[in-house]
Parts: sequence; structure tokens; C-alpha cells
Amino acid sequence: MTRLTTEFWVRAYLARLRAAAIPAYITASGDPDSGAVIVKVATLDGRCKAFQRSFDLALDRRIWVELGDGPEPRIDDVLRRQSERDRDLWVVEIEDRSGRHLLDQDGLDS
Repeated sequence: MTRLTTEFWVRAYLARLRAAAIPAYITASGDPDSGAVIVKVATLDGRCKAFQRSFDLALDRRIWVELGDGPEPRIDDVLRRQSERDRDLWVVEIEDRSGRHLLDQDGLDS
């Protein structure tokens, strides 16, 4: 199976979000080929969640795991620390009152 570059995956994800009328933007651009990705979902009420891709050995595939859930300033601090440790990190921020992120849809675990 051919692996997508991170930049290609992020751009395709943003296009899918736009098609669903979910506002999103890139807040950190990492390595275009193999950077990690974190998705922050802000519900515009002062709270948010963050998700990171991981690999599930039991399922033998990539999955999205919740990295954090709570007040937005606290999650922003977690993301800032992650970005300082990993300069190749991509962060996609979504602003959606319903907390939609589409990460559970087919094709977004690549």
C-alpha cells in the first residue's frame, strides 16, 4: 500500500471538511512528507479536544486517539509543548459548535 505524504493527507482532509461546511485551518505546518498530525476541535464554548494519529498493533492499522479534552487554553498549552518537541508536527484546528471532525470516516486513518 502506498503511503500518502502528510501534506497531501492534510490538504485532502481540509477539502473534506470544507465540503461538509466545517471551518478548519492549519495552525502548524510540519514535515511535508512524514510529519505527525494533531487535530484540535474547538467547540467555541471555551472547550476543545485534540486527536492524534496512532498505530493500533492489534488492528494492524492507524487509528485516531484522543490526546486531550478540556478548557481550550489547557489544550493549547499541550499542543504548544508538543510542537516544541516535534518540529515536524502538523496541527489542524477545527471550529465547530457540534464538535464534528470526520476522523471516524473511511479513508482518514491513512
